[in-house]
Amino acid sequence: MEKAEGIILRVVDYGETNKIITIYTKEFGKLGLMARGAKKPKSRLASVTQHLFYGQFLFSKGKNLGTLYQAETLDPLRHIKNDIFKLAYASYLAEIVDKLTEEQRPYPSLYHLLIQTLLYIEKGLNEEVLTAIFNVKMLSIAGIDATMDRCIHCGNTVGPFSFSISGGGYLCHDCQMVDEYAIPMTPATSRLLYLFKKITIDQVGSINLKRTTIDQINLILNTYFDQHSGLNLKSKKFLDQMHQIK
Repeated sequence: MEKAEGIILRVVDYGETNKIITIYTKEFGKLGLMARGAKKPKSRLASVTQHLFYGQFLFSKGKNLGTLYQAETLDPLRHIKNDIFKLAYASYLAEIVDKLTEEQRPYPSLYHLLIQTLLYIEKGLNEEVLTAIFNVKMLSIAGIDATMDRCIHCGNTVGPFSFSISGGGYLCHDCQMVDEYAIPMTPATSRLLYLFKKITIDQVGSINLKRTTIDQINLILNTYFDQHSGLNLKSKKFLDQMHQIK
């Protein structure tokens, strides 16, 4: 029997009465657990095997799938689950962690990043800015880190800069012709991307950005992920639809 703090990233129905949940834990990394009888309305596991349930889990580990015995909540994340926009962002964070992590490989700093980002969204901080910060920090975990402190061609640290999707980082004004498709950036965008990479999630305060700035940051990060990560995220498509509605 093991006990671990974690959050449910994914839930799949199995048979008529069971669920298979994928949880991301502080102590063990990502785990798959069978929750027997969890689809039954009166099951004590019914309420604790929902997507984005955050709590303490009691389980046994298996060679492939373990078995969940019980769980208790640490934070119900009600504001996230009652707001379709917050829920869309939270679902995206959960799915990208699920896609980019391997089974049973602990990564405490990533776990802390995920949970703290969700708790900030729950508290009312700007979910779009928090997701941008999260995405910048996920670049290295995805193995596609980008250079955001100097020109990738000449090493110049003085802007203005553009962002080379194919080159993986900043190009200064003198070198921007190296990539004709480089995305121009305002000084605010280039400073913020660098800041997002360097600060810890615990240092994040209330950040409100101009619409044009966050749109430019999202354009760069989304294009970069699309071209280099190979990820196909259902939650990202839903998030894009939410943006169109909003």
